[in-house]
Order: sequence, then C-alpha cells, then structure tokens
Amino acid sequence: MQQKNFMIIACNVLWREYCHYAALSGNRFSFRFLEYGLHGDPARLRLELQRTIDETPEAFDAILLGYGLCSKGVEGIVARKTRLAIIRGHDCITCLLGSKSTYKELFTANPGTYWYSPGWIENHVPPGRERYEQTYREYLGKYGEDNARYLMEMEQDWFRKYSLAAYVDLGVGDGESCADYTRKCADWLGWKFERIKGNPALLQRFLAGDWNDTEVLVVEPGCRIEASNDENIMRSVNKACARE
Repeated sequence: MQQKNFMIIACNVLWREYCHYAALSGNRFSFRFLEYGLHGDPARLRLELQRTIDETPEAFDAILLGYGLCSKGVEGIVARKTRLAIIRGHDCITCLLGSKSTYKELFTANPGTYWYSPGWIENHVPPGRERYEQTYREYLGKYGEDNARYLMEMEQDWFRKYSLAAYVDLGVGDGESCADYTRKCADWLGWKFERIKGNPALLQRFLAGDWNDTEVLVVEPGCRIEASNDENIMRSVNKACARE
C-alpha cells in the first residue's frame, strides 16, 4: 500500500493515543493538538478547528480530525482544498472503545457513566476528592464561605446523575496509576468503578487510511460537516455534494 501523508488535528486529550498508534502506522504524520476543553464552548471549538484547518498546507493527502461531534462543535466545519476525515462518534470515547456500537451498548447498560482515560485525567481534574477540594478553594477565595458551600452543593447535585467511573484502558500511558486514581475517585464519590479494556482497531484503521463509511466520514473539498441526528451521527453537506 502506498504511504500516505496525513495531518492530524486533534484534542490534546488524545495526544498519547494518536502519537502511539501513528508511530506504529506505515504512513507519515504531522500533528496539531488543540487545547482541552473546547467542547465546552462549541462555537470556540468550531472557530479554532476551522482556523487550524485553513492554516494547514495543501501538501497532505487528508486532514484527520481527532474529534467526535463534540456538542456539535464540529458542525459547520468546511473542507477547503484538502479532504477531511473524522470518526463517526459523539465524542472521543468512541475512539478508545473501538466503535460507536460498543459506546452505545455500554451507555445503554450504564447511562450514569463518567469516563476516565489518561488524557482526561492529565488535562483536567475529573470528579473526585481532588476536584472537590480544588473547586472549593477557588470558590472560597472568590465568593466567601457561605456562597462557596452553596456552589459546591450545586456542583455535587450535578455529579449525582452519575453512578459509575469507567476507566478505558488502551494500554497507553501509566494504566495502573490512572486506574488507581479513577478507583479512588469512585470510592470518594460513592460510585461503582470499572476498568474497561479499550479497542484500538478503529483508531488504527483511521490512521491507516482504511476508511469505511460506517465508521469514518470523509468530507471532500467544498463540503461541510453537519449533524445527521441518526446512527451515522454526522454527514457531509454542500449544494454541489449529495447528502451522505
């Protein structure tokens, strides 16, 4: 198979996984990792991602987007002169689990799941004792004790919709340390803990350029990404392009 030249633009949460499996691929890669947390502000995610795409030289066979739909933050993203490829998933957990069907099965079985991975643990403080104490100190300094306690009660109410801390283990990074950290978070929160073996096959196929329409959306130049609101999750749309 002819070697391909890909640009990867991904969330920093996935830098370990993309670098690891790219190194095992026969293709050539360049990387741009965007800061964690942009999914919390979809308009900003769209702006930063589009800007990075537009700044990418035309020398690549394709630009691989290391995102899912991410609160519709990728909706409206346009392929300019280089085609885009993106895994059909609501978020990056699909990449770690190996398929959107596995993600759906696990979510259906445990809708109160909060996902942990090396990247999620490294890039933000997930629910647990450390987050509680850090957030409380911030609120205390800004708003005083009474308001800080009230705000913490509101945040803890938000956590009550979850009941399971699931660590997805792809064997990348310090798995034992991350799994132990997740378990401690679960114990402090009163949640169940589960260590789930990840599946790198989807990520490996994505990096190999082995794309099928069920797993990967390919967006040709002049087309844009749109949420499909069905099992395909997203589609490519343009007046000059048929809906997929």
